[in-house]
Order: sequence, then C-alpha cells, then structure tokens
Amino acid sequence: MPRLSEVIAALENLWPAERAESWDAVGTVVGEPDRDVSRVLFAVDPVQDVVDEAVKLGAGLLVTHHPLYLRGTTTVAASTFKGRVVHTLIKNDIALHVAHTNADTADPGVSDALAGALDLRVVRPLVPDASDPDGRRGLGRICALDHPVTVREFAARAAERLPATAQGIRVAGDPEALVRTVAVSGGSGDSLFDHVRAAGVDAFLTADLRHHPVSEARAHSPLALLDAAHWATEWPWCELAAAQLDEISDRHGWGLRVHVSRTVTDPWTAHAASTTSNAMGAPN
Repeated sequence: MPRLSEVIAALENLWPAERAESWDAVGTVVGEPDRDVSRVLFAVDPVQDVVDEAVKLGAGLLVTHHPLYLRGTTTVAASTFKGRVVHTLIKNDIALHVAHTNADTADPGVSDALAGALDLRVVRPLVPDASDPDGRRGLGRICALDHPVTVREFAARAAERLPATAQGIRVAGDPEALVRTVAVSGGSGDSLFDHVRAAGVDAFLTADLRHHPVSEARAHSPLALLDAAHWATEWPWCELAAAQLDEISDRHGWGLRVHVSRTVTDPWTAHAASTTSNAMGAPN
C-alpha cells in the first residue's frame, strides 16, 4: 500500500503543476503525506456530494479537475460551503488533489478524453504548447471523423456519448451541413474561436458558449458550433485519469482501488424546450 506522497508524486508526473496557468490553483489541498492510501476517487468537482461519496467509499484520496479554492480564501469555517468540504475531508482522513489546466494541456489530457468519448481521431492540439518539442501537448484538439456525418447526426452522437445533463447539446449552424473535421475543447471554449477558425474545421464542440461570441463566430464563417454542459465535456477525463493511475498502480504493485464518481455535479437540473405556440414561432 503506497503512501499519499508516492501517489501524489505519480500524479504530479502525469500533470506537472508548473504546466498549469499562472492564475490556476492546482496540487494537493488537503492531506498527510505519510498516510497510506488504498482507494482513490476521481471526480470533476470538489463539492460536498462528491466528498460524501468519497467518505462512503472509504477513499483516502479524492482527485478532482476543478479547484476548491481558485481565488483564495480567508476562512475554512465549517459554516461555509467550501469550509465544510475541508472539514469533512480532514475528519475522514481524505486527501484532495487538483489537476486543472495542467490536465487540460496534458498528453493525453481532458480534450483527448472528450475526443475519445465521441469516437474521434485526434490529429493535433488546437493550441499547441510552445514548450513541447513533440507538439503533442496543448489546449483543445483538432480531430477527424472516420466518415462524414451531418451536424444533426454529430450532435446526436454527442448527446448519446457524453453524460446526460439537463442542457443536452445546443447547436448553432446548418443541421444538414457535413462534418469531416472537428475541434473539441473540454470546459469553457469560446475564447478559442480564432484558433478554431484558423484550423479550418467544420465544427467546434465545447461548453459555456455565450451569445455574442457565438453570434460573431457565425458571422465569420459557416462553422457549426455545438455547446455541451461544462461538466459533461470534462467528465470523460476522470475515466482516462483513473486508467492512468490504475496502470501506475499495477506497475508498482500498489494494489490501489481506483474509482470514478458518477455523481452528476452539473448545476442545471431541468430544461424546458421552446414550443411552436410561442409568439415568435419555432426557432430555425
């Protein structure tokens, strides 16, 4: 059975903290380095429901994609939402480790997992990491399909393959246009439109797309845009990361039991579709 420090060293080798963005907050948040670890749980969000799941599972380490304290804090009082998370972790001897933007740009990383979930062939990074001599690390991925499909069919594939959420998949563009190449980026992606246009792909699948950037992007080109829930685009990374740690555990003879949380932490809980009875009619 490995010590926490040994497991953390393996995770840091997969996702070095120095590759995170300067504004990010990655690494170990809670945990005693010398404590033994036998179970690990991977999840997107370090929220109370996930921490309670880790307690029930008997995990000694929780690894999340999103940071607990991204902008710092002055208190960990249990009367606060995040303070309660910290108290629960410490009381139950559970460590918390975060891999965020350092996992986004890793090889393989968050967008590789997203592409894999959609059965896409990764060609190259959308925004290559200039420090990577092999040109494999970077933000987002440019991908190819085995055969062309329509935007409508690709959206249906995404809705089927990604975890179910209230939002589902929103589409901007001609539903019958053909898609041969796709850019994907797990998490918020509308800051990447210039890179997507330069890549010349037929479609871009990401999350958290906003009205004005989408409107401007559509005015620039016939690029089809597919907007999935933030949590849904990043959850496939949990399975990828768990498999990576499983392989490390087997190689070292650690005998870790590695789990992936299936607790839905997407904050949206319902969706009411527009109907033809409204004054403006059905959307085109």
